[in-house]
Amino acid sequence: MNPTLRQMRAFVALARMGNFTLAAASLHVTQSALSGLIKELEQTLGVRVVDRSTRRIALTATGQELYPLFSQMIDDLDGALANIADQAQLRKGIVRVAVPQLMACTLLPQVIAAWRERHPDIRISLSDSPVEGVTARVLSGETDFGIGPERDGAPQLQARLLMEMPFEAVVPPGHPLAGRTRATWAELAAWPLISLRGQFTERLLADMDAAPPGLALKPAHEVTYMTTALAMVAAGLGITVGMPYAAPLVRLHGLAAVPLAEPVLTRRFFVYTREQRSLTPAAEAFIAFLFDFVADRPAAAPPLPR
Repeated sequence: MNPTLRQMRAFVALARMGNFTLAAASLHVTQSALSGLIKELEQTLGVRVVDRSTRRIALTATGQELYPLFSQMIDDLDGALANIADQAQLRKGIVRVAVPQLMACTLLPQVIAAWRERHPDIRISLSDSPVEGVTARVLSGETDFGIGPERDGAPQLQARLLMEMPFEAVVPPGHPLAGRTRATWAELAAWPLISLRGQFTERLLADMDAAPPGLALKPAHEVTYMTTALAMVAAGLGITVGMPYAAPLVRLHGLAAVPLAEPVLTRRFFVYTREQRSLTPAAEAFIAFLFDFVADRPAAAPPLPR
C-alpha cells in the first residue's frame, strides 16, 4: 500500500478545490487524468476517499483522515524542494570557512565584501582560528572548508593550492631597512626577531638550515598571533617577517614591508576540504570565487620576486 506522489497531489488538489474541473486545471492535467489518479489511489488503499456527485465531491471518512496528512507531506516536500532549488541557484545558503586569525582580518574581509555584491543572500560564516586549528575545524565538520599554510598532511583532507607568497620583513618607520626595495635574511640578524610559535617558526628554521651556510635565525620573541608581532614591532621591540597579504594590517600599524631575498623563501597556502564529502553549491561557488579573486588581484597574492 504505497500511494504515489502524483496520486497524493491529485487527491489534495481535489479536496482543496472540491471540484474535478478546478482541481485538474490547478494541476495542469485533464479531468479524465485526474479522475484516473483518484481511482488509482482508491485501488491502492482499498477504500474510497471521495464520494462523487454531479456538482461537487465530498470526502469520505477515510478521505477526511488522509487529507491533512497528505497536505502536510506535500507542503513539506515542496518547501524542501524550493529550498534546495534556491541553494542550487545561489539564491540562499550559508558558507562556513575557517582561516588563520591574520587572514581573517586582512584578505578574507575583502573577499567576502566582493562576494556579497554578487550574492547578498548567501551568508559567509567566518571562523578566525589559530593556524593549527584551521584543519581541525574542517575535519570536525564545524566548517565547510579552511584556508591555511602548508602543513603536514592529514589523511582525511584534500588540499588545493590557492597561492604562493614570498616572505617580507616588517620593520618600524625610520628603520634602516625601511624604504629598501629588498633586504637579505642575513641583514635581519642585527635586530631582535619577533616570530610565531609552532610550525611557522619550525618550518622557517628548517628553510634556514637548507639555505647557504652562514644564515641563522634566532627569534628573540615568539608569539601566537601575527597581530601581536606587528604590535610589538610598532612598539619598537624588534622586527618580524610575514606574508604580503597582511599589507592592510602592516599599514594600519604604520609599519613598512620589505621583500626578502638571498634566499627567496615562500609559503604556500591551500584550501582544505574533507575527502569524500560533498560541498554545498554555495561553498563550491565561494571557493571558485576565492580562487578568481586571488588570481585577479596581485595585491592579494603578488608575484614572486625574481
